[in-house]
Amino acid sequence: MVSNNKAASPNFYKIQTLLGNAPFSVPESQLLQAIYIPPEFTGQKQPIIFVPGTGTIGSTNFQPNIGKLLSQSTIGDPVYLQIPNNLLGDIQTSAEYVSYAIQYINQLTSKKPAVITWSQGSLVSQWAFKYWKTTRAMVTDLISISPDFDGTILALLLCPGFASGNAFACTEAVFQQVYNSNFITTLKSNNGDSAYVPTTTVYTATDEIVQPQIGNSASGFISDARGVGTSNTFLQGACLALPAGTLYGHAGVLINPTAYALVVDALTHDGPGDFNRVTASCVDVVAPGIGIGDVLATEALIPEAALNILSYLPKVAAEPAIRAYAGVYGQS
Repeated sequence: MVSNNKAASPNFYKIQTLLGNAPFSVPESQLLQAIYIPPEFTGQKQPIIFVPGTGTIGSTNFQPNIGKLLSQSTIGDPVYLQIPNNLLGDIQTSAEYVSYAIQYINQLTSKKPAVITWSQGSLVSQWAFKYWKTTRAMVTDLISISPDFDGTILALLLCPGFASGNAFACTEAVFQQVYNSNFITTLKSNNGDSAYVPTTTVYTATDEIVQPQIGNSASGFISDARGVGTSNTFLQGACLALPAGTLYGHAGVLINPTAYALVVDALTHDGPGDFNRVTASCVDVVAPGIGIGDVLATEALIPEAALNILSYLPKVAAEPAIRAYAGVYGQS
């Protein structure tokens, strides 16, 4: 059993640049506070770090779906990131929480964690892998549900007043997720649009938040220039005319049976999840073990995120500047 009464680790926080990583700007106490280790954490299974999407926190995002199922399994021990401001601030800052959590959990448990993400969490994690290079060898997998590696052409619809012509009152993270924003362009440079660790992505054509999201041109598709291993599963293509390939939205993929089957497959095999090993999952509507309450809680993530975006202050008129370290680190 690993206690949630966490103590700061002096072994790596102050030596990031010596390790070839970007420096931290967030105080270690704040980075540590964002790591939620639930009471059911055994310390015996592989740690699974859950990184949430825009407008929510890790436990709210994942405990009604993938987190619940893994905690009841013999496969993984969930750890939830409760990143401040519901992931609505600068993604570059949010990435520090992911980088720190990977290093901390790896050191705490002496095990390599996997990272499971939803939506913006995938961008945050990819940025962390790019600029905190040592984290790459510390994890087994990145598993991305409904990712937006290219951003989304629908991002500004999340901005209050956009329908009335006001595109100048939004959150930093939403501006950064505009399709091919400066943030996205920087991330994709030097093959940042390719995986740094074995990566499994799952996405749906009927995503109401992230578009385009079809086939290999999807924002959720990730390349493999480094040869680490990737799989990209487009649900409507993989499960054509079967229940798991029907009308799943942005949050719905979190309860999709094929998505969860790929999570398990990735965690129990070397390399990414392989759809060819989980084709039988296409006949189900939701992942086994998911009840109606879980479905409702998962689908509530979208309106809850919208309310958090609406109430978040301060609003800004443009995306934040790219940090200076991006010109020094992340070249490979």
